[in-house]
Amino acid sequence: MPSLSLNKNQSRVIVVGAGIGGLTTGALLAHRGYSVLILDQALVPGGCASTFKRQGFTFDVGATQVAGLEPGGIHHRIFSELNIDLPEATPCDPACAVYLPGESTPINVWRDSQKWQEERQKQFPGSEPFWQLLATLFNASWEFQGRDPVLPPRNLWDLGQLIKAVRPSTFITAPFTLFTVGDALRLCGLGNDYRLRTFLDLQLKLYSQVSAEETALLYAATALSVSQLPQGLFHLQGSMQVLSDRLLFALERDGGKLLMRHTVEKIKVENGKANAVVIKNQKTGEVWTESADHVVANVTVQNLVELLGENAPSGYKQRVAKLPPASGAFVVYLGVEKSAIPADCPPHLQFLYDANKPIGENNSLFVSVSHEGDGRAPAGKATIIASSFVDFTPWWQTQDYEGLKQKFTQDAISKLSQYFYLKPETIIYVEAATPKTFAHFTGRESGIVGGIGQRIPTFGPFGFANRTPINNLWLVGDSTHPGEGTAGVSYSALTVVRQIQAQG
Repeated sequence: MPSLSLNKNQSRVIVVGAGIGGLTTGALLAHRGYSVLILDQALVPGGCASTFKRQGFTFDVGATQVAGLEPGGIHHRIFSELNIDLPEATPCDPACAVYLPGESTPINVWRDSQKWQEERQKQFPGSEPFWQLLATLFNASWEFQGRDPVLPPRNLWDLGQLIKAVRPSTFITAPFTLFTVGDALRLCGLGNDYRLRTFLDLQLKLYSQVSAEETALLYAATALSVSQLPQGLFHLQGSMQVLSDRLLFALERDGGKLLMRHTVEKIKVENGKANAVVIKNQKTGEVWTESADHVVANVTVQNLVELLGENAPSGYKQRVAKLPPASGAFVVYLGVEKSAIPADCPPHLQFLYDANKPIGENNSLFVSVSHEGDGRAPAGKATIIASSFVDFTPWWQTQDYEGLKQKFTQDAISKLSQYFYLKPETIIYVEAATPKTFAHFTGRESGIVGGIGQRIPTFGPFGFANRTPINNLWLVGDSTHPGEGTAGVSYSALTVVRQIQAQG
């Protein structure tokens, strides 16, 4: 059995998965004096927020923008505690330029609140009551979240943290706890505003995985408001990998360890308590068991059930089995000549092509474009990353996987050519990723991305807790509150660190 030199005098924590949630958990615990080992089956850390390089181009695998870098934001708080510098970044303004079918003028989601108000009043006349409701709910929710509640609570300590975060101002959100965005639109007399609903469906598919009709209103209030000042979305200098690199530096500086190309095959449970993991070294094939005082799973809730095997509590297993299918993603990565990019192109765009077809499956594309000097492309060149949510099932069942992949790639490039100048002479490099790609490189069940969907039964107070039904087994990542994105998974990591520390 390999010697991992975990300090026997400290509480030992094994973290399964080196995505941003796992790295943040590990770095914070190591900084607070725990003996930490992080294990990941991939080649590089970062999970869906990692990076790869091709022919001088640097491509972000999945996540392409970051929230929470502003003073008081979650990354700002965590990096301050770890005493590491925040990565250099530029605010995204507009956060997104959204093109609806048949329209040549985008809906610009501006960072400046006044500009965004003027934009939406011009784009969606009569909709201001809806946006004001969102603003009211966001302000109350943001203050509440900033007091570090534990949602959903699973013991008295959790409940105490939740109660301490409540203020009289919080209660304004209570009547809307079971509302969806669709309910709010109808409440404001906008139930039949098709264009507004289409815009909201597009944006919420990015942030909540589901449509306006299904998305929990309180979640949407934050997701749709966090791109405005004093918050904002940011474009990192270099690549998304800088987040992982700095967290890894802090982890190793404080005595923690990260082993890549090591697969956790099983989480062992004894007397209702997680106490060890079974590890396989992918290079040598060696398999051994490593004990721990705590196991933190930075995996999907579906992966967690699989890792527990026969030790998965039946109720938990049934709840996971009944979840609506999560989304996969198809992503095309292009290295291009700078001449392929229109002048004044915003960093992030969203396109919907056919109003009569569902969102996803290349009918909608979320596009991220590099800019000169951001470290993602050689001089005079640029990267274009375009992603679409897809049903993962056909990618696993098809008899012609390469043919399907090629078809999606050509279709995406054809649609992107309506905005970008994409010709054989401007396209330098093309690569695509499918749900099978994400499953292979991130280990996520079926290659699903973005969490479990922020419907009423799965968001906030009704979602999956960080504290699992098995003692000393914790869940971080986008299956838990507050959801997807580097800011969301980092918040879940901070919650788990506080829970572990409170347990002693």
